[in-house]
Amino acid sequence: MRALTGNNVHLRALEPEDLEFLYEIENDSTFWEVSSTETPYSKYILQQYLANAHLDIYEAKQLRLVIGINKSDKPIGLIDLFDFNPQHKRAGVGILLLENEQQKGYASEALELLIDYSFKNLNLHQLFANITKDNKKSTKLFKKYHFKEVGTKKEWIFMEGEFKDEVLYQLLNS
Repeated sequence: MRALTGNNVHLRALEPEDLEFLYEIENDSTFWEVSSTETPYSKYILQQYLANAHLDIYEAKQLRLVIGINKSDKPIGLIDLFDFNPQHKRAGVGILLLENEQQKGYASEALELLIDYSFKNLNLHQLFANITKDNKKSTKLFKKYHFKEVGTKKEWIFMEGEFKDEVLYQLLNS
């Protein structure tokens, strides 16, 4: 049994065999807005990234997990803790799912697993998410898990010739 397993999906560490999946995700320009990427990644660079993916969250200050389907172990997305700060007991959350796997409840289940892990295992006090104002799917997802809107960064993201507001959401472990 996997440590981070829900009814339909599980979260697992990156493995060397995830290279093709990572290459597909990182070079899909539709995801670049949420990942602050502007250029494609080479397989060589991604191989180096995978070689260091074993680093402890306390050392790397981030944790990237693959979202996999329980029945097949097929990777369908990634979920991240970033800007991990153990002193202040907080981390950011990012989630990305392949388009053909969206709207099936997988992101919701993955987020629930990550919240539980973050609060129980990492003893975090808070999680936060940065979501562009027009990203209705992500807004709905994070609000479902009681993330509260705490502020707006005006014209924060410049993508495809326009500025977008980014909303900061926060979940406290109380």
